[in-house]
Amino acid sequence: MALKFSAKEKDILKPVHDFARPKKVKLYLVGGALRDLILKRRKDNPDFDFCLKRSALSFGRKLASHLRAAFVILDEEHGVCRLVKKADGKIHTFDFTDFRGLTLENDLLRRDFTINSLALDLMDVFSDKDLNKEIIDPYSGREDLKRKIIRATHKNSFIEDPLRIMRVFSFSCMLGFSVEKETLRLAKKDKNRISSVSGERLRDELFKIFDSSQTYAALVTLDKLKILEIIFPEIKPMRNIGQGPYHHLDVWQHTLETLNQFELLLPQARKNPRIKQYLDEELSGLRRRMSLLKFACILHDIGKPGALRREKKKIIFHGHERVGLGLVRSICRRLKLSNEEVRSLERIVLCHLRPGYLADSDHPTPKAVFRYFRDTGTDALAVLLLSLSDQRATKGPLTTALSRSRHEKIVKTLIRRLFKKEKEKKKSRLLNGNDIMARFKLPPSELIGRVLSELEEAQAIGRIKSREQAFKLAQKVIKLKK
Repeated sequence: MALKFSAKEKDILKPVHDFARPKKVKLYLVGGALRDLILKRRKDNPDFDFCLKRSALSFGRKLASHLRAAFVILDEEHGVCRLVKKADGKIHTFDFTDFRGLTLENDLLRRDFTINSLALDLMDVFSDKDLNKEIIDPYSGREDLKRKIIRATHKNSFIEDPLRIMRVFSFSCMLGFSVEKETLRLAKKDKNRISSVSGERLRDELFKIFDSSQTYAALVTLDKLKILEIIFPEIKPMRNIGQGPYHHLDVWQHTLETLNQFELLLPQARKNPRIKQYLDEELSGLRRRMSLLKFACILHDIGKPGALRREKKKIIFHGHERVGLGLVRSICRRLKLSNEEVRSLERIVLCHLRPGYLADSDHPTPKAVFRYFRDTGTDALAVLLLSLSDQRATKGPLTTALSRSRHEKIVKTLIRRLFKKEKEKKKSRLLNGNDIMARFKLPPSELIGRVLSELEEAQAIGRIKSREQAFKLAQKVIKLKK
């Protein structure tokens, strides 16, 4: 079957072609767009990479002006720039770079993997030719695509750009490809170089891994190669710390198993349209809540080494969720996560034990349930899904079938309550701050907020139903708090 770009893709590329042609600038389309064309992977917002012999910055700047697109220099020394153009509600990016060498073949050799070391004269996109015969492939990238293998183009690939070590795994996850043994060996050999990579670049590759269905397998391999602990030094103290008879794994292996259980849980959970919608919600850029929750699986017990105590030969980690908060904040700063993502991770880590506490009773009190939903807010469902995965990763001799069944029952009950609660109309407050200040002749203060919080809880659980009952309770609270 002939290989051709779609009409939609040609429409995106045509302004670039029409601008370059009269100027006799020979542009080559390279990398991902060709890889995806061969694999028949279609994207709503495809990105296109181009290379030319020289003057990429000058060409890109003039093209940006012509297209009225945003222009950004990514690497002035190597002549790399990006154009960002919004059209028909979609954002398209075009990257331009000078040849990395004297010839196109030299340039392709300097690219990360053979499957991305492909090129095509842009003029051929608009011809009637079968592109199967026109794609330039000096390093057998098409053969590796056929074999479903990620292979570095040359032995110094990771030295030139250590981020490529992470890209090995993000591409493997994204495409479902295996990694060639020599490429794994080179990644292990050059792994320490990854510490020089910026947090933002590491974050983007990590979230590509989190966004896939193969996160657990990828992180296990990264862990075996001792790459993961270079990115997250906080992992090292988690190794070889036993957790007592309720657990069968040390802290770090339990953490990985929690992630595994979450991935095993996902296919069934996503059958519920409401859960699917929640997990697919974008919190920042293109980063989804599901991916952030996988990260939370990795972070949920990160405070255990710092909280470790031994009492009467028993290992305890009392307060590890609070100890973990400081580590979570530090990691989030390194990766430059958004404020919303940081708040969400902090709340999930802080509250991840709460469903387990509720499961200690067959029938949690309305007050305990109200406080759970109040304290977890928009992360209530995330905490419940993490708690379920955490429990399923706990299989020590003292973890009984009864305790597991009770935990699962409580989590599922809380999920149903959450969805029911979302459909209910929020009750109007019986009193507001002005009512309280006027009745009790109080000035504005934190006390008013505390009283309102107590009233909200009492109203939610049915303890008060009228304004007079609310005033009586407010009076009691004021006396206690003063």
